[in-house]
Amino acid sequence: MSALTVLAADEFKAPGLELFEFPPLWDGAPFWLTKPVLLALLSSVVVIGFCWSAFANPKLVPRGMQNIGEMGYTFVRDQVARPFLGKDADRYMGLLLSLFFLVWIWNLMGVVPVLQFPVASHIAFPIVLAVSVYALKIYLGMKHQGALGYFKNMMFPPGLPKPIYFLLAPIEFLSNMIVAPFTHAVRLFANMFAGHIIIAFFSMVGFWFLFEKLTPLGAPVGVLGVLFTIAMTGFELFIQFLQAFLFALLAAMYIGGSLHAEH
Repeated sequence: MSALTVLAADEFKAPGLELFEFPPLWDGAPFWLTKPVLLALLSSVVVIGFCWSAFANPKLVPRGMQNIGEMGYTFVRDQVARPFLGKDADRYMGLLLSLFFLVWIWNLMGVVPVLQFPVASHIAFPIVLAVSVYALKIYLGMKHQGALGYFKNMMFPPGLPKPIYFLLAPIEFLSNMIVAPFTHAVRLFANMFAGHIIIAFFSMVGFWFLFEKLTPLGAPVGVLGVLFTIAMTGFELFIQFLQAFLFALLAAMYIGGSLHAEH
């Protein structure tokens, strides 16, 4: 944990990695059964419940949850699936819609009172989703292009001078087999990790200077801490949506690249 020396001898300790360390939910519980796991399960229940209420018994004229669900479906279909999957978009809409809503709810857990922890700020959760998407990408690539054809199209894009392939082939292999799934997971994780620390920092500044060390000089700092907490929470809501969108978008791009070699 880092420390900032403020107002002479008073010491303010900024939040650090302890924000992401959770013991088992109760004594004797499995070591893996922690708050993030519980929130991940709760998020799954929320997404399943939402989709069930929106799509289980659709009406000709949508209302309520069906109206919201169709808005989400249309957004993912038009902005995520169709640009990369074309005529195959509808086939993979169930996967992409689920990914989008699940990651979004994971992220929103960070600003829900009492819960206040974004699931994706634990690297294990984005890794599971990224590896699942990547396994599907490789499977579809080999199925539609053949095993040799898949790696040939990946490493040897047509139309280039042959000497270039000595440099390009290993770069393409590393980029597609290692860098792509790594960045797919880490982009989501890093944004949620940083956002959680920033909001925690400003909220602790506000609490410290307004309640723990209230002084004529410290009060304005505390007020600024509260204002920045509100502002950063609003900004984080946008980032949470954006990261869910980007995660689903990259999943669609990877799947489209496997289905259509020319991509």
